[in-house]
Amino acid sequence: MPEIKSLDFQRVKKNRIFQDVVDQIQEAIFDRRLKPGDMLPPERVLRETFNISRGTLREALRVLEHKGLIEIKVGTGGGSVIKKTGIEQLSESLGLLIRSGNLSIFDIGEFREGIEGKIAWLAAKRANQDDIHILEKLLAQAKAAVKKGLPAWEEFIDIDQQIHKQLAGTSKNDLYRYTSQVVQDNIRKYFDRYLDKTLSRMEENLQDLDNLIHAVKNHLPKQAAQYAETHVHRFVVRMGKKKVNNDR
Repeated sequence: MPEIKSLDFQRVKKNRIFQDVVDQIQEAIFDRRLKPGDMLPPERVLRETFNISRGTLREALRVLEHKGLIEIKVGTGGGSVIKKTGIEQLSESLGLLIRSGNLSIFDIGEFREGIEGKIAWLAAKRANQDDIHILEKLLAQAKAAVKKGLPAWEEFIDIDQQIHKQLAGTSKNDLYRYTSQVVQDNIRKYFDRYLDKTLSRMEENLQDLDNLIHAVKNHLPKQAAQYAETHVHRFVVRMGKKKVNNDR
């Protein structure tokens, strides 16, 4: 059974009861006074400690559960258990935000230009032979898809996204890797809606990827970043123009 933790929580301020409870428990988790697997004290103890009502406490616990910080178990031996915080919560929230359609193409484009440029810069600095081998293998698959022509559009876009994910992994930075994964997994709807599906677009994209991987292979971070940023910018501008035309 998880250990029930006893902590020095303070009585909450009357003008911000609910948020104060959330903040105190959240801070205890973030500074590691509460660790994954620990159990919060029983509701009765928490109510007395915070000097709050049952309804206020349960509302605060539901918010903490929604944030992915605790898991509320019911039944015999139940209670509020601290969860392992990870990238899943960020991934789900960012993914939902992108898929919602509430972000403009240009907002997404500016964001991608920044992270893709930095990812490419780091990848060119840190790529090892295994990383380069994987990137060259993916590039060969992309070239084969282009040779098939327009019927291979979806296959080509799949490979393009795999290359971006692999570059993020090659950066050896987990936050960039996770962020790139989420963006690539959720941005496809924008490609499907706003990209012109033509062979010339495939060929142009392939040339960008070829230049980018060449720069990474030869450990040219500045060039790699420029290629990545230009590549993203060009496609965002074209998607933006098509969106404007579609909205007329």
